Amino acid sequence: MIKNSTELLGTLSIPKLLIQQAIPASIGILVMSLNILIDTIFVGHWIGSNAIAAINVVLPVSFFIAALGMSIGIGGASIVSRSLGLKNFKKATQTFGNQITLTLTLTSFVVIFGLVFVDQIIPLFGGKGDLFDFAKTYYVIVLYGVPVLAFCMMANNTIRAEGKPKNAMYAMLLPSGSNLLLDYIFIKIFDWGMMGAAWATTLSYGVCAAYIIFFFISGKSSLRPIFEDFKLRFDLVKEISSLGSVTLVRQAMISLTVLLVNNVLFSIGGEASITVYAIISRMLMFATFPIFGITQGFLPIAGFNYGAKNWHRVKKVINISILYSTILATLIFVLIFIFSDMIPVIFTNDLNVSSQTPAALRYVFLALPIIGIQLIGSAYFQAIGKALPALLLTLSRQAIFFIPLLFLLSSIMGISGVWLSFPLADLFSTLVTVYFLKRAIRKQLIPKQ
Repeated sequence: MIKNSTELLGTLSIPKLLIQQAIPASIGILVMSLNILIDTIFVGHWIGSNAIAAINVVLPVSFFIAALGMSIGIGGASIVSRSLGLKNFKKATQTFGNQITLTLTLTSFVVIFGLVFVDQIIPLFGGKGDLFDFAKTYYVIVLYGVPVLAFCMMANNTIRAEGKPKNAMYAMLLPSGSNLLLDYIFIKIFDWGMMGAAWATTLSYGVCAAYIIFFFISGKSSLRPIFEDFKLRFDLVKEISSLGSVTLVRQAMISLTVLLVNNVLFSIGGEASITVYAIISRMLMFATFPIFGITQGFLPIAGFNYGAKNWHRVKKVINISILYSTILATLIFVLIFIFSDMIPVIFTNDLNVSSQTPAALRYVFLALPIIGIQLIGSAYFQAIGKALPALLLTLSRQAIFFIPLLFLLSSIMGISGVWLSFPLADLFSTLVTVYFLKRAIRKQLIPKQ
């Protein structure tokens, strides 16, 4: 059973295999993004534009905690993929058991901390003035479900690592549909406002977890951990943490970025500017779904073939993934520029927000055509178990380039400088990624062919 689910990763043609892996991942990310997008539209029209800004304040906090699960999932998935490539099925199963224990333990502790210091955390992330009450209501309820979300994010990466992208897609489709249905019931029918939006989100995490648990206990999975596999092993925890730290640092930097951008925007343009940023964030997540889908599809293919020492296939999947993602990103870039004036009207009737958003969208999406290089480059080092280069590439965009550009350009150009910081950081970090990726291919793959 394990052989049937994984052997195609090492034998099927790379373009066909990448499409098979990327399409379910893309659909899952698309539906999740649509869910967040429509959720934002519901909130904007049924509660108000300040509610959109309030959710944007809270999401980085809850997503950072959930990212503990994602980082453990991606770190463990790299081990699982390579172990299956080496036919070390015992290590793959032990890794999964350790992932579950780590995820539930760590996220539960962090959630307790987040609830204790709620009144300090929300203003820190820009939830000030009229936004505070909206943000606190949403934050407290959503945080209760974050350990469940973390489990879902961890398990989803593991399911994909064993070569079952369709099941990983189903795990993303179910909560997205249930969230929209519950949004309508709780916000529109019950008139619960922000509390309704929060409960809809939290209960949808439970729907996802229920499907994932069913997947693993019903025999659909090749990974069937026993009690002993849940006991933490130092060597596995160290390897999972090392590889997963890349994802965790990435999400931590994203959360820090949102914190800083929200505060800079609030000081310059108030609540309306934070709402503009919230709309842009949703559009970034929605518009880039096929690029992230390709990245998710790339990871198990690269990891499996690197573990199996199929160097030529690893090099080929890097090149094809970058090509496909660049083509798609360019098409998205063109569409955003054409329809940028129409986008804000979808979310809100606030004229102040609608007038600021089109120019901001064009600035932020300027470097989109090259983002695939950046994502695939970082993902390659994660897939082959090289945590340090992946970590440095992740830090290059947010910490090394974006944050200094944010403060420098906003002080010179005001709000326009904030938006211009995004494409410039993408450009510089892509150049760094190209250098390290070319160097790695020369040293690790070409001499071994």
